[in-house]
Amino acid sequence: MDKPSSTVQSFIVKLWLDEFGDEMGRHVWRGYITHVPDGQRRYLKRLSDIDDFIREYRIELRFECGPRSRLLDWLKRWTKGF
Repeated sequence: MDKPSSTVQSFIVKLWLDEFGDEMGRHVWRGYITHVPDGQRRYLKRLSDIDDFIREYRIELRFECGPRSRLLDWLKRWTKGF
């Protein structure tokens, strides 16, 4: 059963490894996140920018995830080591 559209938010995250890297020669992740319903897009300088972008929509919709949010847990695991 689908949830009502007012409680569902969709985002597209596109990431790639910058082949040129940073000034130290390290490879750097680049990308962007797009909020599907309104088309707003933010380019990412850090993977933690993903959570910052999504948080703005959670606050706007008065929806706050608790500390055990699956999304936040996933982001922490995924970005570990970057």
